Amino acid sequence: MTDERPRHFIQQIIDEDTRTGKWGGRVHTRFPPEPNGYLHIGHAMSICLNSGLAREFGGKFNLRFDDTNPVKEESEYVESIKRDVRWLGGAWDGPNGGGLFFASDYFARMYDFAVELIKKGRAYVCDLTADETREYRGTLTEPGRPSPYRERSVEESLDLFERMKQGEFPDGSKTLRAKIDMASPNMNLRDPVMYRVLHASHHNTGDEWSIYPMYDWAHGLEDSIEGITHSICTLEFEDHRPLYDWYIDAINEGRTGDGSGPWGKRVHHPQQIEFAKFILNYVVLSKRNLIRLVKEGHVRGWDDPRMVTISGLRRRGVTPESLRNLCAEVGVTKFNSVRDMVLLENAVREHLNKVAPRRMAVLRPLRVVIENYPEGGTEAFEIPNNPEDPAAGTRRVEFSRELFIEQDDFMEDPPKKFFRLGPGREVRLRGAYWIRCERFVKNDAGEVVELRCTYDPQTRGGENPPPDAEGNVRKVKGTLHWVSAAHAIGAKVRLIDRLFTVESPGKATGDFLDDLNRESMQVLSGCRIEPALAERTADEPEWPDGIRRFQFERLGYFCVDAESKPGALVFNRTVTLKDSWARQAGKE
Repeated sequence: MTDERPRHFIQQIIDEDTRTGKWGGRVHTRFPPEPNGYLHIGHAMSICLNSGLAREFGGKFNLRFDDTNPVKEESEYVESIKRDVRWLGGAWDGPNGGGLFFASDYFARMYDFAVELIKKGRAYVCDLTADETREYRGTLTEPGRPSPYRERSVEESLDLFERMKQGEFPDGSKTLRAKIDMASPNMNLRDPVMYRVLHASHHNTGDEWSIYPMYDWAHGLEDSIEGITHSICTLEFEDHRPLYDWYIDAINEGRTGDGSGPWGKRVHHPQQIEFAKFILNYVVLSKRNLIRLVKEGHVRGWDDPRMVTISGLRRRGVTPESLRNLCAEVGVTKFNSVRDMVLLENAVREHLNKVAPRRMAVLRPLRVVIENYPEGGTEAFEIPNNPEDPAAGTRRVEFSRELFIEQDDFMEDPPKKFFRLGPGREVRLRGAYWIRCERFVKNDAGEVVELRCTYDPQTRGGENPPPDAEGNVRKVKGTLHWVSAAHAIGAKVRLIDRLFTVESPGKATGDFLDDLNRESMQVLSGCRIEPALAERTADEPEWPDGIRRFQFERLGYFCVDAESKPGALVFNRTVTLKDSWARQAGKE
């Protein structure tokens, strides 16, 4: 089946580049996260876009860590990012893989390029403090003022820069700045900082460096060194593109294609292209806020199934296919907009509906005794694994005299349109028999704890019974899920919901924590599930990530949690069968 979606603007750019041979027919993309936190759903779009373009055009895709800030970066984040990118299908080492790289791999080359710009009169060492640098920079309506150190001699700047590298100066005491235009209407071009003094141990280079490059200086050089053709960024970097180009152009000044120029051979100059971020409502996506959720204990960690980190979504049971489908459906645009959470939830439902096997689980059990069923008797029914896929086959489900149904499926005094069990009412048990409630039993607290029912043997498999002697046909409108009390096993189930109660957390009060959904995780113990959920059966799909996923009939989609063990099963609800937040859409 061909994709009939219109080609987005980045595909059109690459189409034209390929047609004209701009990059010699090459397409080389990259995903360049900073390892200062776990990836979230907003990053999924960039991963899918960059790796997808490499596959589509027969090119290469790099995973590169922009690890230029050792204060915030950790090896834990590096490893988590690698897991998440691979899970989403961003195979940097597959057929279209370009490799795994770190900005810190290029620190020595970046330093050499910086020395070159000093020698060309394009950079200088500045002694202004960070506050003074901001003050001299000016505003959007007022030009900046030149630093008093802007005209330092090349020799002095070279000497100071080398001493900065050797660790001679304290943190924040000196910077290396590009000499561009302090009156530029683009604030990014007002002599931006290229290096700062920072005595901090780096996860990759240890204590080798006492200076670290700024992102804008490093980013373009990383792309250049790796031979990236299309450097795809989000829209906030659009104003940084002139600086991206300026740095590479400044390096290429005095260079030639054959290397005969005074500075050697020209370096590769990629094309930066910007696209809109993927932004969802009902979530926070800034790493600062995600870190706060984790560090302050509002969630159980980066992979808490309520989090929209990729690891959290994975633990919740979201499939990589559903995220890739969502990114394709949302598309690639030049305009930022907030997307509704229901788009994600529907993408998950749509995929799992096709592939998730059906099972029966009773989360809040109510005992049912079928009085006219033989004591000690059992039988088995063959129930379809997935009505959406006949090839998924059937499974054997045991039936006995005592069952469990959901507490919510019985009402002592039901209203007219309640089509489940009540005194004298009849329902169909999924794939088994019709039963009628004859009476019920209460405990000392007045709670219904047991139903006494009868069954109709003529309804085996849930089929309609034959008409009576007068030709009257009995009908039921309700079908309930159930488990056999004699065969069911215990489990704990976490009902996962949205972590926030409003579309824009923090908008009303300024603190997003004020809008936390205190019911975002309900933990139910004493649930009863059919035995086929205890361990993988031959009829289950082979999930590439090893996470077992199911539709609990009438309840939603669930997965086996990472904490689950034999005899102590734990399930997370991935998503409900229907959108339970529909009435709240558009409200805050």
